Amino acid sequence: MSLTLPAGMQINAPIRPGYETILTPEALELVAKLHRAFEPRRQELLKARVERQARIDAGEKLDFLPETKAIREGDWKIAPLPKALERRRTEITGPVEAKMIINAFNSGADSYMTDFEDSNSPKWDNQIQGQVNIYKAIRRELSFKNEAGKEYKLNDKIATLQIRPRGWHLDEKHVTVDGQRVSGGIFDFALVFFHNAKEQIARGAGPFYYLPKMESHLEARLWNDIFVMAQDHIGLPQGTIKATVLVETILATFEMEEILYELRNHSAGLNAGRWDYIFSCIKKFKKNKDFCLAQRGAITMEVPFMRGYALALVQACHKRGAPAMGGMSALIPIKNDPEANEKALAGIRHDKTRDANDGFDGGWVAHPGLVSIAAEEFQKVLGDKPNQWEKQVDGKFGPEQWLDFRPTTPITEAGLRNNINVGIHYLGSWLAGNGCVPIHNLMEDAATAEISRSQVWQWVVSPKGILDDGRKVTVEMVRPMIAEELAKVKATVTAQGEDTATYDQAAEIFDRMSLTPEYPEFLTLPLYEAME
Repeated sequence: MSLTLPAGMQINAPIRPGYETILTPEALELVAKLHRAFEPRRQELLKARVERQARIDAGEKLDFLPETKAIREGDWKIAPLPKALERRRTEITGPVEAKMIINAFNSGADSYMTDFEDSNSPKWDNQIQGQVNIYKAIRRELSFKNEAGKEYKLNDKIATLQIRPRGWHLDEKHVTVDGQRVSGGIFDFALVFFHNAKEQIARGAGPFYYLPKMESHLEARLWNDIFVMAQDHIGLPQGTIKATVLVETILATFEMEEILYELRNHSAGLNAGRWDYIFSCIKKFKKNKDFCLAQRGAITMEVPFMRGYALALVQACHKRGAPAMGGMSALIPIKNDPEANEKALAGIRHDKTRDANDGFDGGWVAHPGLVSIAAEEFQKVLGDKPNQWEKQVDGKFGPEQWLDFRPTTPITEAGLRNNINVGIHYLGSWLAGNGCVPIHNLMEDAATAEISRSQVWQWVVSPKGILDDGRKVTVEMVRPMIAEELAKVKATVTAQGEDTATYDQAAEIFDRMSLTPEYPEFLTLPLYEAME
């Protein structure tokens, strides 16, 4: 099937039946317009990330920006929020696959963040079929029938939709404008906004977004300027778009108020994106000989640096009249094991109880079966109130709290093997097109896979990468484990009736990404190039 493309645009990917409803000349014209206006700035900001990392590698200390002191000390609030975003006690997340979209909308959650990013493998067909699915879902036209003939349809009452495009570091390799790849985030946003914003407004809830992976207020300013141009382009009043920023990098923590300020007319608050945050800490301090985190299971929201980050986020948001959203525990319901299931559900209860008492206005869950539990815990604290924006957090937060990287132990062989196993299993699924994978009774996405391979890399490189039995983690130790864990993963996948074709490649990529001397910044970049 052929398309009419704007001048200078090329698409190097199959155009399947139905895709033409999304890849229209008018929608692609907005993609091209935003690309030409903002791609130079995106590249400048990505270059600034590299330069900042080099300074941190050389020993630069993190602190607040002196040039934005007036913003932090100023008296300002974000713009008022629409009623649809006042109550967000439970938010469910998931990829843009039809069955998951329907189940999430019908879950009973207040809000649903549909995801073109970390829980979605960005194959071309996933991205464009995801756009088709969202288009249909917004118009209540989406349905799905599984192989057994069971049909899924949207309920009359559904969750408020929020949409997460890809982060600034990711391209859409199948689409070029004037010979340059377009930003994955701009591509995702422009298409979903052009086709659906006015329809969402007519239906009373939207257009609302989640913005991932930002490292500075200047990156938030770029999104804000894109929103301004996009609203003008289709004739919407400024401030119609509302967006929640995921604070999931250590650098963004030092600029939370500045990020809210840059998006103040379009802000819907901040979210504590815990898994990417842990990954960011490992990445940013990868060459610091004194930095070495314990294995993943020991890094909870109660450890000092995570606790300080969460409380500071609530403080910053409520100071500025913005929602503060809690992150997501990776725990999920466990079938056929009542004891393990109750333990997992108790973990969810604990997670949401802590967030509600800390002042968060809501929190994320990864599974429809967890919505009622999360809602109950927020209900206990908030009562009849839709949120607790009025709650102020006392205390002073800064480098002393955010850089207190405890615990540093334990690191066990079981923890090391778990990182390898999870990493290979997730990468194999990702290459096959599935970006949201239950592994060992936890819901894994790209962020948790990044932690897995990053910890292995750091334990090899750091002098503190020592197992609890005294052995130093080395390449010679890890490489045979990769082969052993690959065999276990393939056995598990085979037992589940799934194809193992992508897992040898996944193990090769995991080896390359975790045992190379120079740390690769994002796992998803070489993975994306490797996939069709």
